[in-house]
Amino acid sequence: MPGIVVFGRRWAIASDDLVFPGFFELFIRVLWWIGTMILFSYHKGHFDCNGRGVLHEYLVGLLVVLALIILSLCAIVYVSAQGTISNPGPRRSIPALIYLRALLYIPELVWACLGAVWVSDDSKGCDPATVGAVIAAVVASWIILLSTVLGVVFVFDPLGSPRRQANDMGPLGVRDQQSTEGTQFFSTARSLAVKVWESRLKLMCCCLPQDESLRAAFSSIAQLFTGYFSDTDLVPSDIAAGLALLHQEQDKLDQSRDPDVIVDEHSPSSPLGEDLETELEKAAHCMHFAAAAYGWPLYIYSNPLTGPCKLSGDCCRSQAAEYDIVGGDHLGCHFSTILHSTGLQYRDFIHVSFHNQIYEIPFFVALDHKREAVLVAVRGTLSLKDVLTDLSAECENLPIDGVSGACYAHKGMCQAADYIYKKLVNDGILNQAFSVVPPDYKLVITGHSLGAGTASLLAILLRSSFPTLQCYAFSPPGGLLSKSLADYSKDFVVSVVLGKDLVPRLSIPNMLDLKKRILKMVSNCNKPKYRILLQGCWYSLFGGDPDDFPTEMDDRREEMLSQPLLGEESLMIRNSSSYQSLASDDSPAHTATHLPLFPPGRILHITEDGPSRRSCFSQVRYRADWSSETAFRSILISPRMLADHMPDAVLKALCGLTKDRACSLCPSSLNHSQHNTI
Repeated sequence: MPGIVVFGRRWAIASDDLVFPGFFELFIRVLWWIGTMILFSYHKGHFDCNGRGVLHEYLVGLLVVLALIILSLCAIVYVSAQGTISNPGPRRSIPALIYLRALLYIPELVWACLGAVWVSDDSKGCDPATVGAVIAAVVASWIILLSTVLGVVFVFDPLGSPRRQANDMGPLGVRDQQSTEGTQFFSTARSLAVKVWESRLKLMCCCLPQDESLRAAFSSIAQLFTGYFSDTDLVPSDIAAGLALLHQEQDKLDQSRDPDVIVDEHSPSSPLGEDLETELEKAAHCMHFAAAAYGWPLYIYSNPLTGPCKLSGDCCRSQAAEYDIVGGDHLGCHFSTILHSTGLQYRDFIHVSFHNQIYEIPFFVALDHKREAVLVAVRGTLSLKDVLTDLSAECENLPIDGVSGACYAHKGMCQAADYIYKKLVNDGILNQAFSVVPPDYKLVITGHSLGAGTASLLAILLRSSFPTLQCYAFSPPGGLLSKSLADYSKDFVVSVVLGKDLVPRLSIPNMLDLKKRILKMVSNCNKPKYRILLQGCWYSLFGGDPDDFPTEMDDRREEMLSQPLLGEESLMIRNSSSYQSLASDDSPAHTATHLPLFPPGRILHITEDGPSRRSCFSQVRYRADWSSETAFRSILISPRMLADHMPDAVLKALCGLTKDRACSLCPSSLNHSQHNTI
């Protein structure tokens, strides 16, 4: 629902968000009141020390203030738990209760000062336990007051100035979008939102040097965030509740689906006769290089006990410069990790770059004699600069000779690929590498996440010069290539996706589809938000039957939801071209608002074979199938959506498949390889 309006502005918190913080403070206050009452009763109101009159007044006043605060918190928690996300009517008294609770901070502040004065001036000769209790009460008061100030700063919404009143609306709350006044209003609001997002990005990246490329990236990302968030009036807890509901709804659909339908969704996007086991072995081999490109952070994360010991002997050790190394590895720990992870020798490396700026990511070039290849490994996201490269998700033209149709790709990764391309070609790195190997060596490019997207684009750029090159992209972003480039890359790019990984399903159209589904879920749910969040957390941690949890109401509101909702109690604050209809379940992946982007190449999808819920000590078995981009046109909500993206998880799955192929590979995936599903 819209953020609560108090003190003349809108806040990034709703009237039903006060249940948990209110209950937590209520618990603390009750214990505090009981402790104060025990102290007062123990002394029976008579204290034998200096300043006993002040102490008596302080404890009596503290009991009264705490009792009033407890009553106000009880009222806030009770009222905040009423109604639903889209029905705030039962909570309309929350602003008045907040004003009352705010007034009670005044006597609490006065009593905290009074207690501090008594402790510093009049506590001599008193029982040490009594003095300690008063000190604890004073400290607790100041901690709560400070926490309140920090909470206000946290929920402050820079865009929360009061909107126009209802009399500025037309019939049914629909503003006249064609009027000059209305257009100017939304234009001003959007400009302000862009400035706010730019300020947030600058604050987040305050440690980075503010050059022209960084400012341009801030502007591009701010425009993207503004376009995505500006047409909704949801607070963060609404989004969390919607994700919890969507998770249960998706699991319910998965349990009710026909297994034959699930098999048919795995379209054989590989050429006929493709040896799946061979591709898995090649992918597992390349994944070691893609993981090694992350350097020591991933190595220590994957080997927390033995990793530091193995690297400590090699870091800071000077070695002969048999390879070309660039920036960022002063102690040599990154390169030592690459040696440990790949098993290569120093002489096998042609170029190693740890230089990292926005649109400029680390990579290395090595000679892989085992596979008879010159291998280029591109690092994935590991720094704040890499995050900015990821978020530069606008489309950029990428014309390729011989490719018909529109050619465009992810802007940030496009520029990163162009940076590495110029290094490899213009600086003669590839010429140097192929000059020292036999002529039958091939070029292989690999990477994970950001590195996978960049590696795929780099392979497209180098394809004309190296017709036999191959690219293995692990967990690549879903919003990477236009349809024509994605089809073109299927001849030489293999994408490997594990489970319900979020990133290969992440694109602007898919995010718009997710927003539409969240709006539909929270609008139709007939349970209070605190129950949705509690049961959603329980379901994510411990599982259960999704039918036992709150889902959607019946369809009696479906007709009402066929148009964007406007007004103070709505979830949509303006008519958005990216917003279709809450009544429609069609994916907006091909709307004209945002150009559709797809993952690269042929897609090899790895899933766990067996029940989704298993014990922590059970052995995981995997299966692999060729899939198509249509299976990744919606975001799946799962506790594994981030864990499945981690490079160590992908490497573990690939190693499990190559070591236990007979049990992990599904024969049906090969049996169905002769049929295409449209």
